[in-house]
Amino acid sequence: MHAAYARHWTLEPSIRFLNHGSFGACPRAVLDAQSELRARLEREPVQFLVRHLEPLLDDARAVLADFLGADPRGLVFLPNASTGVATALASIDDLAPGDELLATDHGYNACRNALDRLAARTGARVVVAHLPFPVTSADALVDAVLSAVTPRTRWALLDHVTSPTALVLPIARLVRELRARDVETLVDGAHAPGMLPLDLRALDAAYYTGNCHKWVCAPKGAAFLVTRADLRERTLPLVTSHGANSPRTDRARYLLEHDWCGTSDPSAVLSIPAALRTMAAMLPGGWPAVMAQNHALALDARARLAAALGVEADVAPAELLGSMAALPLPASRQTQRTPALVPDPLQAALPFDPLQAALVFDPLQVALYEKHRIEVPIIDWPALGQRFVRVSAQLYNDASDYDALGAALRAEL
Repeated sequence: MHAAYARHWTLEPSIRFLNHGSFGACPRAVLDAQSELRARLEREPVQFLVRHLEPLLDDARAVLADFLGADPRGLVFLPNASTGVATALASIDDLAPGDELLATDHGYNACRNALDRLAARTGARVVVAHLPFPVTSADALVDAVLSAVTPRTRWALLDHVTSPTALVLPIARLVRELRARDVETLVDGAHAPGMLPLDLRALDAAYYTGNCHKWVCAPKGAAFLVTRADLRERTLPLVTSHGANSPRTDRARYLLEHDWCGTSDPSAVLSIPAALRTMAAMLPGGWPAVMAQNHALALDARARLAAALGVEADVAPAELLGSMAALPLPASRQTQRTPALVPDPLQAALPFDPLQAALVFDPLQVALYEKHRIEVPIIDWPALGQRFVRVSAQLYNDASDYDALGAALRAEL
């Protein structure tokens, strides 16, 4: 670990943590800010939740919207991006049997499940665009998505950064090209905030949802949904509460409904401004410097691992990567998964889910953790007969972490 930065986190020092991308990690200063918010809440719950929460949410909303380049009037807080996807999909009420919903085979499994349920409920059909990997250019990704569009395509669910392969999709081009074909886009930007510079006003997607617990380094339970102005009236929260029949006229119904969905702990989302300040203060150049340093470290990690394993490093151009990188692993008989753990071939068209892969305990991932004290996801891709290692790069990491991973992988493979 990079000692100068690692001291800001509470991560277990005996473990090389190379999986920031899955759940993030929250700096001490942000956890302290959250603790103070919780203390304020518990000192006088009615005062905090009834009298103070709304202006506090508005303050946090303004700060986050400025960071995202978003209209604060269209931004609501949610516990995670999966909830954002589910909220957007639940608000699509104009599908007919035979309409098509577009996804990619690099999509996040949980969100694909939500898309499948929408299709089952409405009689629509999910069409999967097959993204190339390795990939040589952004054009190849755009072509792969657009080639799956038909006259029946109504909506597309696209990742801004793919979870299993760490590709940064050319999302502005895709949103623009799809809308020219009368296809609206729901962007799953789970990884993008804090990894990539964003301008959501210019993007103008129908919906954009993202997590703040990953690369923004806010506490778990901090996420958002940005809804385009013409869709806000029909975009309802998954839980109906007091805002549905509030007589207030001083506040948009969209905010009245989403800002209060019952009692919960709002300290995670209210800590987002503290996270943004804390991370910006880590480097003299602020957030642009943080993103640039993490990007450079991810590229260096990829090169080091490729050299250690004797595999090709350039499976994607540098401009299609952010703060993560995925590399194919050389075959190894000793670390093949047992037949009982290989997914049904009928499921080969479904997207990959690193969390799901972890739950079935890939032997290599287990060995890396238990024998080498390295936390890193190993992603199985049955349709290609290939496995990948996906590394994350955060300020607390340094080159020695990836050299250690390379040595451990050589030992196990």
